[in-house]
Amino acid sequence: MEDNRRKEGKELVSKSVKAGKRTYFFDMKETRYGEHYLVIAESKRHFDEEKGHFFYEKHKIFLHVQDLEKFSNCLEEMNAYAKANFSEEELHPFYPESDASDAVRNAEADDFDFFDK
Repeated sequence: MEDNRRKEGKELVSKSVKAGKRTYFFDMKETRYGEHYLVIAESKRHFDEEKGHFFYEKHKIFLHVQDLEKFSNCLEEMNAYAKANFSEEELHPFYPESDASDAVRNAEADDFDFFDK
């Protein structure tokens, strides 16, 4: 069986943003045909009461490089709206260190099971 990661493309650059129990991954990738796209993935930590262990819920969006400027402009507009209309506490919440374990804070994107097997 072919590794699903190969299907998603060659990773060119990767960045992550940690926010409480969520981590956002930004991965610029290239297809085998030389097309470029951005994958934005959200990973959120949950506890499974029945099984007694943590698991990660993941969501992804794929943006073709030609749409990045439109996406960025819209995101900037939403950010400006939020700054003008929401409280400082909502915009900059305090995330105590205990919110995430060292393993989660230091994890890389490949440590999570983003790919269906």
